[in-house]
Amino acid sequence: MTDHCCEMMQSQVNWSCDEHSSAFACPDALVLFIPKYREYGLIVHDGGSAKVGIGFCPRCGNRLPESQRDNWFDELESRGIDPDEDEIPAEFQDDRWIGMARRA
Repeated sequence: MTDHCCEMMQSQVNWSCDEHSSAFACPDALVLFIPKYREYGLIVHDGGSAKVGIGFCPRCGNRLPESQRDNWFDELESRGIDPDEDEIPAEFQDDRWIGMARRA
């Protein structure tokens, strides 16, 4: 589990709603966190799944961790895994891969 910068961010990224099945459908969900990339974004409520990446917490102003999106793809490629065609190992579904990649 990832520790977030403040209580508000913790609350936002763990948002759940009894009325909506996804954060993109819920107007009260504002911030999205993608663990496998360690990436934060503001949800764009336009009926799709768009988000705008952010580098600072909208509540406390702390700098957020750098996105690991490019490193995620690089690490899969170094293991000969094509994310468009191959099954993605379980450890790459969240941020566990980051610790493993640094040790390799």
